[in-house]
Amino acid sequence: MLDRTAYLPLDSASLPARLGTRAELLDRLGPPALWQVREVGDGNLNLVFIVEGPKGSVVVKQALPYARVVGESWPMSLDRAFFEHEALKRLGTRDPGRAPQLIFFDPAQAILAMEHLTPHKVARRAFMEGEELPLMGEHLGLYLARTLFRGSDWSMPTAARKADLALFAGNVELAGITEELVFSDPFKPAPLNRWTCGLEDAAAAVRDDRALKFAAQEMKARFCTCTETLLHGDLHTGSVMATADDTRVIDAEFALYGPMGFDVGVLVANLWMAVFAQPGHRAGGRAQRAYGDFLLATVETLWRVFAAEFSRLWRTERTGILGGRDLFEAQGDTLGAAAALAHHLEQVWQDALGFAGIEICRRILGLAHIAEFETIADVALRARLERRALAFGRHLAVNRRDIPSIDAANRLVRTREEQP
Repeated sequence: MLDRTAYLPLDSASLPARLGTRAELLDRLGPPALWQVREVGDGNLNLVFIVEGPKGSVVVKQALPYARVVGESWPMSLDRAFFEHEALKRLGTRDPGRAPQLIFFDPAQAILAMEHLTPHKVARRAFMEGEELPLMGEHLGLYLARTLFRGSDWSMPTAARKADLALFAGNVELAGITEELVFSDPFKPAPLNRWTCGLEDAAAAVRDDRALKFAAQEMKARFCTCTETLLHGDLHTGSVMATADDTRVIDAEFALYGPMGFDVGVLVANLWMAVFAQPGHRAGGRAQRAYGDFLLATVETLWRVFAAEFSRLWRTERTGILGGRDLFEAQGDTLGAAAALAHHLEQVWQDALGFAGIEICRRILGLAHIAEFETIADVALRARLERRALAFGRHLAVNRRDIPSIDAANRLVRTREEQP
């Protein structure tokens, strides 16, 4: 562990004096006396500042020694900033242009300075405002295929991958948060659980739902024991910033090695929840239906692009210890290689559905909810929409092996939307 005795949280007033000697910032911003600083962090863990100067702007992010969503009663290690820095370097290399440019990292102060993404908007906020992001599905499908494949034993040199596996195994604290808050707490009485008024019966039913709890336990086991690749680890629509023609992925402090389906499942779960939340943000009728169709089309594009790009990488970059070319192509068995690929994609798909179902349950009954639901002022409407999403999440988790395609999953969303 690094010496944290000199650590001091930043604030808008102190930031120019404390960081004003950094050459990397002076080059991008100009004299610190002219900097304008805004604290914009709205996440669960960290301080985030936009710093603007005569030459340009940057983002400065600092980890706090506690979970911001709860307060100082929940102390946390500052080392998560180190893991975010290391993850962004790797993920940015595996799909260039999708991660923000890193400017500097100060481990003693747990500070990351990076590119200010502008005029990008957090995808979650764009969805609440009814803005269409037409290329996001394609961009994120490519990002997932490239980062998940290129961080795995299908592609990486085995020594490098094992070294990375050992490194990110140190991100124990944030992995533990996921293990408890996502896979356990929503399915039992837990002090941090909360839900919308009117969902008390639904929360009790989940705690009594043996089939759903079996599914949660199975998905937790996959998450804990399957170290396929380096994951972003928290890839929801609040970790995506986009414009009409560009998409970026931020906030990788939960990075760890895990199953490929986890990042895919968490992301599509948040897109599906945005569909269920639409009646709380659109006036109804054609506009509401059309925007839901856009979101479902984004999910469909994401999965289809992911599968196509993963397949391309399988054919062209399968050079790691799991490559298996000696078992198939070297013996002239191209059909066998294709069957092995199809088998792997089927496993990713089933995992993604299971993780998506659990993610939906935890976002409605656990600690960290989503703004699409939380900002619906009509509590009775919010509870009704969350109830529909919760039923869909349960179906995904319990029946993940019986949903054959992205089209079938999207049809289920529309079916659940029409229920009371």
